[in-house]
Amino acid sequence: MNKITIAIDGFSSTGKSTVAKQLAKALGYIYVDTGAMYRAVTFYAMDRGLINESDFNVEALIYQLPKISISFKFNEALGFAEVYLNGKNIEKKIRTLEVSSFVSKVAAISEVRQKLVEQQQKMGQDKGVVMDGRDIGTVVFPEAELKLFMTASAETRAKRRYQELLERGEQVSYEDVLANVQERDHIDSTREDSPLTKAKDAIEIDNSNMTLDEQFNKIFQLANMTIEDLE
Repeated sequence: MNKITIAIDGFSSTGKSTVAKQLAKALGYIYVDTGAMYRAVTFYAMDRGLINESDFNVEALIYQLPKISISFKFNEALGFAEVYLNGKNIEKKIRTLEVSSFVSKVAAISEVRQKLVEQQQKMGQDKGVVMDGRDIGTVVFPEAELKLFMTASAETRAKRRYQELLERGEQVSYEDVLANVQERDHIDSTREDSPLTKAKDAIEIDNSNMTLDEQFNKIFQLANMTIEDLE
């Protein structure tokens, strides 16, 4: 059976990672969470005092990029790959609202994007991969056989993210989460290097009013149709 590259782009908190994990498992493909890679670099910058609410030492982060090693290790108990930074598991640490508040600024740095895009292209060079992020279908894999663009209203996405954070035990307000979602939308869509845009040949999926099962079934059908068309 032919293997394809599946690129899933879209706004923050549209459930890209959730459906990408489901799809990769159903197809027997490799799943790569590129957003986690940018979060890992952001956590590194935060941990070393390179970024905070009032300052961002971009030059220092660029200088230290060679010291940053990001990898994924599959956790059988959880059923998905966790993120490691320089050999340490940081999966839980990168999912906080604090990291979310800085990640778009870090992801806008060209040198950061160049480093991570090179890694992502190596991970998917043999196809049979589902990769989600902001520029997968436009920059990382512009020749991907199936491109999807996930979207939903900012309010819907904020509600989902808010519930997710509460379930993890974080003390956050819905207003702060909504403000973060809107700020990230603006930064991701207006940055100079690889802004978030829908690829011309991407299929848009607005999941504002879709259940997780409805979303998965639709995308799984699209994937199988794409694979069949190549046979």
